[in-house]
Amino acid sequence: MSSKVTTFNEITQAEDYFAFFGLPYDPQFLNVNRLHILQKFSRLMQEKGVENPDMANDATFNQYRELLQEAYSLFQTSSPLQQKLFKVFNNKPKNVVLLSEIEVE
Repeated sequence: MSSKVTTFNEITQAEDYFAFFGLPYDPQFLNVNRLHILQKFSRLMQEKGVENPDMANDATFNQYRELLQEAYSLFQTSSPLQQKLFKVFNNKPKNVVLLSEIEVE
């Protein structure tokens, strides 16, 4: 296994992914949106169907670099609530009536 693959597989922090791919980022923005960005990045990787990407291959490296940039950029123009990546955003609260559900007769 190449050292790039080993390094990629050992990354756990959002900042480390950006450093690995050489992508610029706003530390404050990343700190607020890190879980959403990483979740979207993970989903984009799954959509590509590669579980263990060969980061030694320049084409694969660049493709995954673009996916991380796409995930980051998405949350610059969209909110976590709009993206609904996590279950909590999809669950309707129990015993709560939303104002939008009230009809005037």
